[in-house]
Amino acid sequence: MFLHILKYELKNGLRNKDLIIWLILFPIVLGTFFKIAFGSVYEKNEKFSAIPVAIVEVNENPAFRQVVEGIESADVPFLKASFVTREKAEKLLDNGDVEGIIFTEDKLRLIVKEKGLQETMLKSFIDQYVVRESIAKDAMKNAPEKVQDVISVLTEETAASCREIPLTQGNPDPYIQYFYNLIAMVAMFGCVTGMHITMQNQANLSALGARNNCSPVPKSLNILACITGSCIMQAVCMIVCVSFLAFVLKIDFGDRLYLVYPTAILGGILGICFGFLIGSLSSLGEKTKAAVLMSVSMLMCFCSGLMVADMKVIIADKIPWFNNINPAAVISDCFYCLNIYEDYDRFITKLINMIVISVIFIALGFITSRRKKYASI
Repeated sequence: MFLHILKYELKNGLRNKDLIIWLILFPIVLGTFFKIAFGSVYEKNEKFSAIPVAIVEVNENPAFRQVVEGIESADVPFLKASFVTREKAEKLLDNGDVEGIIFTEDKLRLIVKEKGLQETMLKSFIDQYVVRESIAKDAMKNAPEKVQDVISVLTEETAASCREIPLTQGNPDPYIQYFYNLIAMVAMFGCVTGMHITMQNQANLSALGARNNCSPVPKSLNILACITGSCIMQAVCMIVCVSFLAFVLKIDFGDRLYLVYPTAILGGILGICFGFLIGSLSSLGEKTKAAVLMSVSMLMCFCSGLMVADMKVIIADKIPWFNNINPAAVISDCFYCLNIYEDYDRFITKLINMIVISVIFIALGFITSRRKKYASI
């Protein structure tokens, strides 16, 4: 009987237009808009890239040229140098094509148009090179036969001081949190399918619920089959959502995509449990319950940072405990921990938190709906 009910629950889910619109089409459209809005912001404005600089060789300085060429050959080059004439360099600086001009005179000289982070980095690079060059010249006076070795060491040390040190092996793009919260929103929209479980199993809520209560099938078995069918349908929607973001929109979830899928599916189950609980608490109509659930879900997603990126941080500062019980925040935090942290401690903690919340929701839902009696229908 369990499999029979499960089969028809799956068929009913496939015919549900709300499921297709809110759990498949809506996240695809919203994810596409997010990609258009935030897809290149990090690369253009925040991600480090080679600093364009013009070099005017007033005096020949083969050591400095070799150092610059060594830096440019690195996997993540610090400089993008152009060896040009003084006139060409000034024109490039005026047009904003380079951040500064380096003159190889008796002592390196830097000219910049304005003060900023990249200009400060160029000044620091010049200062470091001048110090190391002075040390190298003293060494070459005492051992001229080791000139090439000294230049090689100078190149390596200068390049090493300018190398990029990643803080994490994951994707550091701060705008990816919008996609974390998009997945969390899809998961929370599963509350609508959880609500339908109570609608079709309580005699005072629908005609189908009245017929189901008259059947000889135990109510707990009927509810369990409906929950299983809803979880299967929700899992398919979560897989479609994550696959679209990862493979169509090319969102970088880090190197643990294989864990993003089960985490998203578990988040979808949490959404179903939430809807199941709320649906069993009151006798409101189906449309009213759906409106309330969608509103509450969107409020939770707002608090987790779907609309305002810093909202979760603000709430953590004002109400530290709220993010630990907000299902949307817990789900998005799981993806964040997977991407940023090397170990699994924080991820497992958030995952356990999600499981505990799901168990509490479904247990309370069973308690409030399983033993209801009706004087008249």
